[in-house]
Amino acid sequence: MLFSLFSLIFSLVVGALAGYVAGRLMGSDTSSALHNIILGMLGGIVGSVLLGLIGLRAFGFVGDFVVSVLGACVCIWIARKIAR
Repeated sequence: MLFSLFSLIFSLVVGALAGYVAGRLMGSDTSSALHNIILGMLGGIVGSVLLGLIGLRAFGFVGDFVVSVLGACVCIWIARKIAR
């Protein structure tokens, strides 16, 4: 139970950092930081699914972070397309 709680908190923190970085990479300065953080947390899931579809997996902090940034960039791109 404690391990899964720690894993959840770790994933949320990595996602939040990834959302911030993805927001900077995608040039979304007009979006709020909270918006990018939420997209980053969602991006962790999206990135894992997308990479899983092509047979790749990430391990460790750096791997989780890279996957989350990629997924968050995809989420920001989709959010921009929907907002138009």
